[in-house]
Amino acid sequence: MSNLYLGLISGTSVDGIDAALVRFDDDSPHASCRIVDAQTYAWPAELRTRLLALGQGGDAQSLDELGTLDVRVAEAFADAALALLATAGLGADQVRAIGSHGQTVRHRPEGARFDGRFPYTLQLGDGHVIAERSGITTVADFRRRDLAAGGHGAPLLPALHAALLQNAHEDRAVLNLGGIANLTLLPASADCADAKSNQQPTVRGFDTGPANALLDAWCQRHTGADYDADGAYAARGAVDPDLLQALCADPWFALPPPKSTGREQFHLAWLETRLGGCARSPQDVQATLIELTAATVADALQKIQPSTTRVLVCGGGVHNRLLLARIAARLPNHALLESTAAHGVDPDYIEAMGFAWLARETLAGRPGNLPAVTGARGPRVLGVVHWV
Repeated sequence: MSNLYLGLISGTSVDGIDAALVRFDDDSPHASCRIVDAQTYAWPAELRTRLLALGQGGDAQSLDELGTLDVRVAEAFADAALALLATAGLGADQVRAIGSHGQTVRHRPEGARFDGRFPYTLQLGDGHVIAERSGITTVADFRRRDLAAGGHGAPLLPALHAALLQNAHEDRAVLNLGGIANLTLLPASADCADAKSNQQPTVRGFDTGPANALLDAWCQRHTGADYDADGAYAARGAVDPDLLQALCADPWFALPPPKSTGREQFHLAWLETRLGGCARSPQDVQATLIELTAATVADALQKIQPSTTRVLVCGGGVHNRLLLARIAARLPNHALLESTAAHGVDPDYIEAMGFAWLARETLAGRPGNLPAVTGARGPRVLGVVHWV
């Protein structure tokens, strides 16, 4: 049986569909893995615009539109999978399964009224369509089982981060700078282990707040560019301390883990409310948004794992030099900040790799969540399998 899996994801930035072919050494839970090939595929422009609007809190025009988008997203994901296979010179019969995250358009782990009732998360991209189009067994809808068990359904990749990047002798953190920033905290696996029980230290993970979602949206509004390359636009401005204080005062930042959020909470309307109608330079606002990400990441580390000595960065934000510089300047304990690439893990495709890994766990009947991260009542096998 093939040990090759294909992971698909489009994050909250909706900046492309990441596809990664991942090979595992064997079927064991602790098998090593590597990316065989990976590519990013562009969304059709009109579809991306509509998904962004929905992700920022907009409502679907009708049930017909929502159903149509579910299929259109799946078609785009299937196209990405088939294109990657063609690039790699592989056939569908050589891939054991696809793990598809889908496109998140709403994430409400606290419920629509934030009262804890009826929590839900919604990812578009019908797994049936992907399986039918690709000819490959597809695992999709990974988050909702964890929510049903009382968790947040996010983050889901800390277990993979631990497998790939945990170290025996130093406390580490993995920082994913996607549309939303999240941290995985990896205590030293040897020095902290309980010698009597052989119990490994607890891996934790949680969202820290906005990252590229707000940066990209503000940049696009004022420059027309999809993102602020290297933070050059922000570098033309200066941090506004009053605005930064107003942004950081949002009660969400003070919540303890488990916690997760999305673009439907941190979007341009949220920002505009805190601007309060005051005239500010757009470049100053961009600089302040970078500082918001840096401050909330550093504050979370200081509160929960101040002993961190190394922070490994992945996600699109790894390419924003100003953002990385501001995070590094604020890190507690003079922690070293570096890309996951320095440890053999491609920072652009670790999430796609993660959903290939989660598909493999699902087919093996193994849990994919970490209850200490998501807050679920216990380990759960995640996802729905669409067989071919």
